[in-house]
Amino acid sequence: MRVLGIETSCDETGVALYDSEHGLLGDALYSQVAMHAEYGGVVPELASRDHVRKLLPLIREVFKQADLALGQVDGVAYTSGPGLIGALLVGASTARALAYAWQVPALGVHHMEGHLLAPMLEENPPQFPFVALLVSGGHTQLVQVMGIGQYRLLGESLDDAAGEAFDKAAKMLDLGYPGGPRLAALAEKGRPGRFQFPRPMINRPGLEFSFSGLKTAVLNTVTELQQTSALDEQAKADVCYAFQEAVVETLVIKCKRALQESRLKRLIIAGGVSANQHLRQRLQQELAQINAQVFYARPRFCTDNGAMIAYAGCQRLLAGEQAELSVQVRPRWPLHELQVPGHQSA
Repeated sequence: MRVLGIETSCDETGVALYDSEHGLLGDALYSQVAMHAEYGGVVPELASRDHVRKLLPLIREVFKQADLALGQVDGVAYTSGPGLIGALLVGASTARALAYAWQVPALGVHHMEGHLLAPMLEENPPQFPFVALLVSGGHTQLVQVMGIGQYRLLGESLDDAAGEAFDKAAKMLDLGYPGGPRLAALAEKGRPGRFQFPRPMINRPGLEFSFSGLKTAVLNTVTELQQTSALDEQAKADVCYAFQEAVVETLVIKCKRALQESRLKRLIIAGGVSANQHLRQRLQQELAQINAQVFYARPRFCTDNGAMIAYAGCQRLLAGEQAELSVQVRPRWPLHELQVPGHQSA
């Protein structure tokens, strides 16, 4: 089965073609980062308008990459939530219109299921069952995955997501937008030991996260440095180092605990923060000590992209899932509400 995937949940326009027998045939991505940087964050209306401008040219591009005529697909998958409602509607309405014109089925895909399945696009994909750490700007969740659509939430953030905490800490340090990757880059120049930030909730039972207290600790430190005129570039790097260490150690501890409690030996990490190299290295080191493996997608497929939507949609369409013709999006959509493919319409 050959499926066109469309991702427009936030500020990336992603389009891809996935074939169940031949893998990824074409992939194109346009990021709006430069446009939103002027405002220090995503402006929803501008994001929607840019998706309108970029989506059809990207669709033509991926068909050209695959050396296929427009419409040579067996289905169209699109992100139907969660995300910005205007941005979601652009992708959903375009996907529905194309599917109707091409006389193929269209299916809405859960954005986080796309992220969760992104490691399946790699040469050495994980086998079910496994534990998934979904970690991005909007989500920090641990999920037990028995199969596609078989998800059990183990724990999630009670306040800020890890990626959101990265971005807010970067904003405190005036690092620019997008903040998370810039903070991680500056942390490489930081010195260990100068600052020590809390590891939230690691001494409590359970698998929940909380990053608001860590964010407050960073704010207090930055404010003190500013008041004493000591916030130079090295101080910023040292703060970034200590902050990243606190987030990564917290995530690693919770992941190990989730594997031990579920008695599983495979972990996948997905979402934008999964591209963080320090997080990957620490997980590989720590999980090796308990004879567990960690899997992740290549950096290109950690952030929002069309390939993960095409793959997830393909698996559900292959399983016989169908959806109504109406355009439906869900800005808020808990992952645990998803059903096993084919058991319920999208």
